[in-house]
Formats: sequence, structure tokens, C-alpha cells
Amino acid sequence: MKRVRVIPALLMQDGGLVKSIRFKAHKYVGDPINAVKIFNEKGADEIVLLDRSAFKTGPDMSRIQDIASEAFMPLGYGGGITTLEQIRTLIAGGVEKVILNTAAVTTPSLVTDGASYVGSQSIVVSLDVKKNWLGKYKVFTHNGTKDSGMDPVEFAKKMETAGAGEILLTSIDRDGTFGGYDLNLLKAVTSVLSIPVVAAGGAGSLYDFVQAVGQGASAVAAGSFFVFQLPHRAVLISYPAEIELKEKVFSRL
Repeated sequence: MKRVRVIPALLMQDGGLVKSIRFKAHKYVGDPINAVKIFNEKGADEIVLLDRSAFKTGPDMSRIQDIASEAFMPLGYGGGITTLEQIRTLIAGGVEKVILNTAAVTTPSLVTDGASYVGSQSIVVSLDVKKNWLGKYKVFTHNGTKDSGMDPVEFAKKMETAGAGEILLTSIDRDGTFGGYDLNLLKAVTSVLSIPVVAAGGAGSLYDFVQAVGQGASAVAAGSFFVFQLPHRAVLISYPAEIELKEKVFSRL
């Protein structure tokens, strides 16, 4: 039986938690500190917090420190990070993993500098990927609004060489759909890397976790799956019990 990390991925905007569908149609789902407390109680392996508002303003260090102080599991933060000083402040404030997205594309040296400062294990590069009008996978930046023109497989290899210790791979096309991970994309990226890849975007069942690991994912992340109850997408924060994960996920790996 293989044990993999199961990670709630929370999206923050203007201080509150939101959830999207294909990176659009953002719906308010609650307060981040309350959500972190619930995931503490439910025994989440770690948690990812991505602040889409921080792209213009930079990280709200005070807010992040408040959230980190309530997290009894490892916390990864991404959003608006552009300097090594910000990375230092985040780590000092209780963040265990710093997640770089747009900056990894525009300033790849920040990945290298960050890894030199805190170690590769604390530097995660987030790849937001969707198909362009030609049906080709491309890495998108700026909250999924700008096509970088980069191929995700080649870019992931570049980030591993730059010093990233982990890749957070999100399918924009699957985000919030409950339709399952993009397994083709996942396999293409994991097959060329030696560092862990976290699958994100589209989880709708525990079996989706099994399939993602089968395509090389080292961990699985989900947002809507942990904050909505179908069929009406009512807000209800949940996380599977360890016994359920063992029976329905880990025992199949």
C-alpha cells in the first residue's frame, strides 16, 4: 500500500476564499482561517493557499502569517511573489513551501535563488496549463489569463534544472469541473521529471486520486472537491478520513 499526500488547495481573493470553474466564475466560499482550522481537525496532510489578488499588490504578509499560525500542517503559499526578500519573509512567517507561478516564467532565476536560500524542497513551481486554439498544451500566467507560449513539458524540465523541488500541475480546462484530472497532461509531465508532481484541477472522486497516481503523480490536490457538496455546489468543507483513504485510494496503489 502506497501513501500519497492529499492536499486541499484553497484560492484566496480580497482576503476571502473563493472557488472557480476553469479559473473563472469565482464564488465566495468562506474565511481562510476558518477553513484551515477545519482541515486541521480533519487531519489534512498539508494545505496550499493561492492568492489571486496578490498579483497586483504582492503578498499580504500579515494575513499570511495569521493563517500560518493556525495551520498545524505544512502550508504552501503562492501569489504575487517576485523577490527573494519576499521568500525570506514568508518562510520566516511560517510558510513551509513557497509557490512560484508567473515569476517562474518571467524571472526563472528566482527559482534558483530561492532554492539556494531555503532548499529545493521549499520551492514549488506552479504550472497552470490549458490547450490553446490549436489544441496544444501551453503554460499560462497572470491568474491563467496570459499564454506564455511555453510547452509545459519543456518548461517543467527547465524548472527542475533551475532548482524547483516540486511541480504543482493544474489543468485550467478541468478546474472546478469535477471531471477528473487531465491524465494525458499529467503523464507527459511526470514522465520527464525526477521531482514530485502534484496533480490539480478536476478532482471529483477518490478514484480520480488513484488514476492521478497511476500516471505518475506523487501527490494530489483538490479545491472544489473539498469545499462543495454536489449536486448544487453547496459550500461544505470536507476531507476524507484516513480509513476511507486507505480503503479507497492507498490500497489500490
